[in-house]
Amino acid sequence: MKKSGEGSSLTLSVDERYKNWKSLIPVLYDWFANHNLVWPSLSCRFLRDASFHVRGVLLTDGSMPNTLIIVNCEVVKPRVAAAEHISEFNEEARSPFVKKYKTLIHPGEVNRIRELPQNNNIVATHTDSPDVLIWDLEAQPNRHPVIGASESIPDVILTGHTENATEFALAMSPAEPFVISGGRDNNVVLWSIQDAITSLGLGKSGVSSFARKESLRLGPRGVFEGHDAAVEDVQFCPSSVLEFCSVGDDSCLILWDARSGNAPIVKVEKAHDDDLHCVDWNTHDTNLILTGSADNTVRIFDRRNLTAGGVGSPIYKFEGHNAPILSIQWCPDIASVFASGAEDGFLNIWDYDKVGNDKETTRAKARPAPPGLFFQHGGHRDKIVDFHWNPAEPWTIASISDDVASTGGGGTLQICVVDAQIWRISDLIYRPEEEVIAELTKFKEHLTKCGPSETSKSSD
Repeated sequence: MKKSGEGSSLTLSVDERYKNWKSLIPVLYDWFANHNLVWPSLSCRFLRDASFHVRGVLLTDGSMPNTLIIVNCEVVKPRVAAAEHISEFNEEARSPFVKKYKTLIHPGEVNRIRELPQNNNIVATHTDSPDVLIWDLEAQPNRHPVIGASESIPDVILTGHTENATEFALAMSPAEPFVISGGRDNNVVLWSIQDAITSLGLGKSGVSSFARKESLRLGPRGVFEGHDAAVEDVQFCPSSVLEFCSVGDDSCLILWDARSGNAPIVKVEKAHDDDLHCVDWNTHDTNLILTGSADNTVRIFDRRNLTAGGVGSPIYKFEGHNAPILSIQWCPDIASVFASGAEDGFLNIWDYDKVGNDKETTRAKARPAPPGLFFQHGGHRDKIVDFHWNPAEPWTIASISDDVASTGGGGTLQICVVDAQIWRISDLIYRPEEEVIAELTKFKEHLTKCGPSETSKSSD
């Protein structure tokens, strides 16, 4: 139990940190939008056309329905937003850049959303049941979330887990319309939804299940057993629909190949020193797999170094968070860059290529920082439960936090452009140093030339 005053000192510390971060927004970001949510949200996704993104909103109040909300988001072009506009936002207001497009009333909690890369109108959701739900967003009718409203009807229900699916273990293949899920039954379950897409006309504004009054139920292509505890996250190999990996509360990283049966191909025992929470597979180099854990670290494994006997060490361990890692994702544009979100409220952006770089080592000695860390987003007051790189707009990220504990409110959706919350970094941060110095020098010379002239005009 907390002692009296313990919580307030923590809140003060968070507030001070947040205030310092907010003062730096014009320097760190090219664009920033903060969107306050009344209720907690656990997942957010950009859709590939970048015209809007999806977020799953988990409503914990039983008097209100759980909802899946699609919003249109206007992502401002680089170097357009004025500094005062992106820094002077109301933390308790909803962003004018984010506008609701459609609402679905979800059967149960919305714990995770994943979109089908081949057709972003088709998404999968994890809920508080053994089933995975498939939705055709375009065909589903817009619903008004009022007390007593009937639930939206999923287009397809994927069955196969014997116990509830874990909150976050869900993925859709970039190669073909396949889905994998992890559960509290310690299993990984694989489905093909191609037949359902064809027969129902999903993603083509076909007849939705709302008109049919029922969902198509689809059994698994395979059930894979190898974990000794709940499976916390799963991910497909980017180049193969039949290869995938999973991590769990047994601290194991497991690689699977459906062509070789239902047993693990490689099982890395003790991949971390605690439960594993998340995993991602590099789309540029399919040998590299990223893992995040309750031991506060992110690790990179090279599958060429892993053996069937489970022997294998990470090629690098990243230490920069002081709380469990909840989400990780490789950058879609640069092979060596990835981001991690944690319970400490920070979203860190790392560059593996900077590890061991002589220039970076010199900088680190001047100002100590974890190797490889080159940007830290501090715009959330509490744990970051999900984030997503925009696949169409470089260096743009949407991130979600659960602010109930720190503020007593719901959640916060931030969108920014890391140039290089919705948000984007300033390109002066991630571009080559020589290039940035040259641009700033040119700008300084321009100001020097303009200075006397402008002063003269003012005097006249």
